[in-house]
Order: sequence, then structure tokens, then C-alpha cells
Amino acid sequence: MSDTVEKHVYRVQGFSCINCAAKFEKNVQHLDGVVDAKVNFGASKLTIYGTASLDELHHAGAFEKLTLFPEKGQLIPAPKEALWKRYFHLVLSALLLLVGYIFNMNILFAGAIILGGFSLFQTGLKNLIQLEFDMKTLMTIAIIGAAIIGQWEEGAVVVILFAISEVLEGFSMDKARASIRSLIEKKPAEALVVRNGTELMLKIEDIEIGDIILVKPGQMLAMDGIVLEGASSVNQAAITGEAVPVEKAAGDEVFAGTLNEEGFLKIKVMKSSEDSTIAKIIHLVEEAQAEKAQSQQFVDRFAKYYTPVIIAIAVLVAIVPPLFLTGGWQKWIYEGLAVLVVGCPCALVISTPVAIVTAIGNAARQGVLIKGGNFLEEMAAVKAIAFDKTGTLTKGTPIVTDFINFSDDEHLFTKVAALERQSQHPLAAAIMKKADNSVDQVEGFISITGKGIIGKINGIEYRIGNTRLFEEIPAEVHTHITSLKTQGKTVMIVGTSTEILALIAAADEVRESSKTVIYKLQQLGIKQTVLLTGDHEAAAEAAGYVAGVTDIAAELLPQDKLTFIKKLSSTYGKTAMIGDGVNDAPALAAADVGIAMGKAGTDAALETADIALMNDELNKLPFIINLSRKTVRIIKQNISLSLIVKLLALLLVIPGWLTLWIAIFADMGITLLVTLNGLRLLR
Repeated sequence: MSDTVEKHVYRVQGFSCINCAAKFEKNVQHLDGVVDAKVNFGASKLTIYGTASLDELHHAGAFEKLTLFPEKGQLIPAPKEALWKRYFHLVLSALLLLVGYIFNMNILFAGAIILGGFSLFQTGLKNLIQLEFDMKTLMTIAIIGAAIIGQWEEGAVVVILFAISEVLEGFSMDKARASIRSLIEKKPAEALVVRNGTELMLKIEDIEIGDIILVKPGQMLAMDGIVLEGASSVNQAAITGEAVPVEKAAGDEVFAGTLNEEGFLKIKVMKSSEDSTIAKIIHLVEEAQAEKAQSQQFVDRFAKYYTPVIIAIAVLVAIVPPLFLTGGWQKWIYEGLAVLVVGCPCALVISTPVAIVTAIGNAARQGVLIKGGNFLEEMAAVKAIAFDKTGTLTKGTPIVTDFINFSDDEHLFTKVAALERQSQHPLAAAIMKKADNSVDQVEGFISITGKGIIGKINGIEYRIGNTRLFEEIPAEVHTHITSLKTQGKTVMIVGTSTEILALIAAADEVRESSKTVIYKLQQLGIKQTVLLTGDHEAAAEAAGYVAGVTDIAAELLPQDKLTFIKKLSSTYGKTAMIGDGVNDAPALAAADVGIAMGKAGTDAALETADIALMNDELNKLPFIINLSRKTVRIIKQNISLSLIVKLLALLLVIPGWLTLWIAIFADMGITLLVTLNGLRLLR
């Protein structure tokens, strides 16, 4: 859509079915000033390109009594009615039906039809005039037809069952959307801000980057930022899915929507409310729920031709037997009306989206962002997974693994740490982390690029670096160096200008979960797990051996990883790639499913991958595969069940056994069944 066209997003309350959402979308598209409109049924959102007033939008949704409000506005909960008020007409309709059975009076059945089906007829008749044949149109024709041919009691039963099923379907979809609603509710509306020495309670949209906010124990964080003062444990489950609170202190990053459990925190705001991590997560999950899976695209195409075919079959059933075979007009018109009810496409149309919406919401609660139903389906078919090494299979931060001291100086490592404190080398942090706080004073510090560092402590010159920093290295020391390097470790030599004093080896530590995850993936039928890295062969072999992958490819440039992924896909079929979302971008894009280690909201990870693991937890991989496979199974079950039951019901027309009772159970019953089946994914 052109950038010159205004875009407006609204939240919608009141959707009862997916067909109603489609009709609302069409109504909005026909409004003056609207270039295009898209309804996201899963997230209950409307996106408009162009301009339309709220009054016009409410008028477009009047058939469903829809309520709209701007996305960026305050969430206004739907007014709560007493249950007896909301369902009074339905209860009264059921009572009239019951009394009608007792006294066998058609007038009571007619009353039940009018009371229970008034809103249905309002929409159905309008649709009929406009030649729009959706579910409510077909139901209206069937019920009015049943009354005309004298089947008053069956018409009343169909009305009541339809009304009950709509209530239950609405409740089920609300349950499926609950994960999004819970995320939205985790966004505080306001926060305590310090400006010019004064504490102010401001709405989050009025808080600016650089503002200081105060968060007391038990309060939800309103903005993303950096802790300036204080220490506390923060529950980040809304962002990362991790159950255990994370300790936060000065300098640590914190996220909106997380819960401050213990201490008082003073936080500097680093992102606007619209750009906060939780806002991005909500947006991505809602967009993902609107992305149609391949099976849903098939169902949509199928349903487009399915409804006209059903209407044609119903007309033929009503007129062919009386004209050319045996049987009266009343009997076969009744059968034709039953065909209309059985043929409502609601169960078929909702079979896929309810499963997709539920699965993506479930994954979001677990700290896994899946960007669309198509990626869920792709993940279910994956047979090979490629892993980046650094930061994926490994922790991404080196640790000191070996310190071989050839001297008799017990404090040598402390002196090494004092020297490394002056250095910018990536391994310096690992050495300082292992050492006690050093108080040794370093003089004459020099850093020699490509070789190492030199400095004096207590008048003695010490050197730390590679072999090029030392003139002569004894054979015994060379043997140790070779041995450590074959284990994939980086080796540093410690010495003076005349002798070698020690060796320090460091390595990027493999995550504790890596081996378990690889084993579980293999148990799930993943045929190939490959480690891809730009690191040298020895380091790759060492990490791959610990993790238990089936193949290793080292010293790869980004384009080499891309080539390897393409080769993997051609050999094994569907392939996934998991990396950090930045360096591995070409390979992530080439894989059927790109999975990024999210680092609790890294922008690059959220934007470049098809799936993001918000807490960098590899053990979510088996969960994703299980969830995706179960989702695909449920979608196939729902589609098959919808078609088989409708086909069996239609076959009852041949002997003339199809009744409106059977028809309503075949339609509404299956609609509820596929909805409840999809809701199993909430677990």
C-alpha cells in the first residue's frame, strides 16, 4: 500500500464468527474514502487504508453490533450485562418451545422462532436481498422454509440450537484470543516519572526517551530502559516465557510488561511505548495470527466454490424428485432446506484459523514468537536443522578452561589479570572473571596488535600473547599448546622476555541444554543436525562433539553457510536454521524456517527470523516442533471431520432420511467440535 495513503488500526469487539468478520471487512471496503481494509479475526483488529469515521465503521458493523476503538487508545472493556439480560431472549425462546411441545401449539413454536432468531433473520434477509449467501442467509432460508411447509417445531429447534452454538463459538474464540489479551493487559497505562525534581504520574504515550521512571516492589514496568539505581528480581515471563525471576541491578536492561518483585528501581527510559519489546511482541503475534497457513488458503479457495454448489444441490433436491421421481413437494422441499443447513461452511472455514490463533498465542506465552501459520506448518515438516555455533549451541562468552603454571609463582594468575584489565582483548573479560580482584599496579603497558600485551609489575616485565610475541618456545610447551588447540581452545602464552611461565586456554562454553536438545530432536525424527560456523575446525569439532550433532562444517563465510543450507534442503527437504539473527541473515533467509536467538527482544532477531526464541532457550526447539506437528494434525482432523460429516449427512438425502435436526447437529455440532479441538492447543 502506498505510503501516501493514511493507515488506521482499530480494535474490534463483538465478532461472533469468521464469516461475520469477512462481511464486516467487505462493508468497510465499500465505504467512501476507504482504499482498502483488512480484518484480523484472530486478533480482532481492523486495518484501514484511507479514511472513515468511527460512526461509519460502527454502521458497517451494525449487523453484528460491533464496537470499535483506535488501537493506540485506551482498551475499553465491553460493558458487562447480567447473564439473564444477555440471554433473556434465548431462554424465553426455549421456554416457548418447551410449552409448545406440551400443548402442541404452532403459535408457540412461531414465537420461539421469532424471539430466538430475530437478529439472525435481520442479517439473513438483508443478505438475501443483496444475494450474499453466507451462513446466516442459508439458515434464514431453511427456517422460514420449514415454517412455510408446516415444520414449525423443527424450525424452532434449529433457531435455538443455532443461537446456543453462536454463544459457545464466541466464548471459544475469546478463549483462543486470551493470550493476546493477557499480553495487552500487561502494558501499564501510566508510570511515575521524575521531571525537574518533581514526581509526576504520566500516561505511557506521554513518557519520552531519557525520562526517569520509578518502579516500586510489586509494580509492572511501563517502559523499556536501563536500571540507574536499585536492585531487584524481575519476573520476565511476559517477554521471555521464563518462570524464574531474573536479578537486575544498575546497568541492566529491563522491559515493559515485566514485574518488579522485590526492590525499588530507578530506570532510564530507552524506548518509546510504541517501540517497547512487549509492544513489538503483541504486534508480531497479532500479525502472525492474520497470516494464513497453506491449509487455510486451500480452505478459503474451497469454500468460495463450496457454498454455491451446496445451494445448487439443495435446489435440485427440492425440485428433481417431485418432478421426475416419486415423493411429494413438501417432503423434498424439506430435504432441500435440510441440505442448506448441513451445507453451511462455518465448520470448514473456522477449522484452520482457530488452531493457528491458539497455537501462536500459546507459543507467545512460552517466549516463542512465530510469525505466521505458514511457518507453523513448515516447522512440522522440518527434517534437518542447522545451528550456528557461537551464541547458539554455545553461550557466546569464552571462559578460562586451563591454566598451566610452569613457574613457582602462586600469584601469577592474579598478575595476568592485572595486565588484562588494561586490555581490550575479547578474552580479557574471561580472565578477569576467573581471577580475584587484582591490586597489582601495572606500569609501561603496551598493546601490540596481532601479538599480545606487555607490562611491568613490581619492576618485572610480563608478556601475554601468541607465539609471535616470544622469540623461543620450548618443545614441551609447544606440545601443550598443540594439545589444547586440538580441543578447540584458544591458547595464550604468559612469560617474560627470557622464559615461558604459563599457558592460559579459553573456550566458548557449550550450553548445558545443547546436548539434551539435540538428543530430543533426533528422538523426534530430525534426520540431520548440523553445526555451521566460521570458527576454526578444532573449535567446531570440540563444540559439535559435546553437543552431539550429526555433522559439522567449519571455517564458513556467510555465503558458504547459505550454500550449505541450500544443499541441506535439496537432500533432506524442509530445513530450519537457528542463529543470532544478524550474522546468519543469509542462511536464515534461505532456510524454510529461520529461527533467531532473541536475546530478550533484540530488534534484529524480531525482524529477520520467522521464529524468535525470546530467552535464548534452545530447549524450546522440541516444544516448537511438537506444537507445530500437533497444530497440523488438528487442522487435518478438523478439515477431514467437517467434510466427512457433511458428506455423510448429505448422503442421507438419497433415502430421504435427512432432517433439520440431523442437519443442525451436522453443521453447528461440528463447528463447535472443531473449535474445541483447536482449543486443545492452549495446553
